[in-house]
Amino acid sequence: MTNETRTQGANKPALIVGVLLLIVAALVGHDASTQTITSTYGIGPTAMPYVVTVGLVILGLAHFVVAFREGLPEPEVADNKALLWIAGGLVFLIACIGLGGGFIIAISVVFACTARGMGRQALLVDAAIGFVLGLVIFLVFAKLLTLILPSGPLEQLFL
Repeated sequence: MTNETRTQGANKPALIVGVLLLIVAALVGHDASTQTITSTYGIGPTAMPYVVTVGLVILGLAHFVVAFREGLPEPEVADNKALLWIAGGLVFLIACIGLGGGFIIAISVVFACTARGMGRQALLVDAAIGFVLGLVIFLVFAKLLTLILPSGPLEQLFL
């Protein structure tokens, strides 16, 4: 880590992230405005997308403020190996759920890959921890909240 600071111009990555956040906010806000779900009590399910939209707008504008601040430190170089572990875990998560592998297995692998990306070396232990967390989350949603997460062969044992 260096103590060099940026002294000229705008921080382009912060500007790009700010623009992307505002674009996502616009998409979420548009989607929220087209929902036809109604509620007989209180606020209803359409309120949350508006809360998310406001949060995204605030984050996007905050990125613009940060982009034009003087004296911010230069970011460190990214660890490509860590990024690959985390991205691989996310790709597996999407594929596993999309192909019917289920939530618990997907969460186990994404937890282990993320831990490896963060520098932890105990892949099997992390997979076991992810399995327990995934199982607990699945059971809380299925049994207490009566909401079904993506099910695969393993989840069928608990339903």
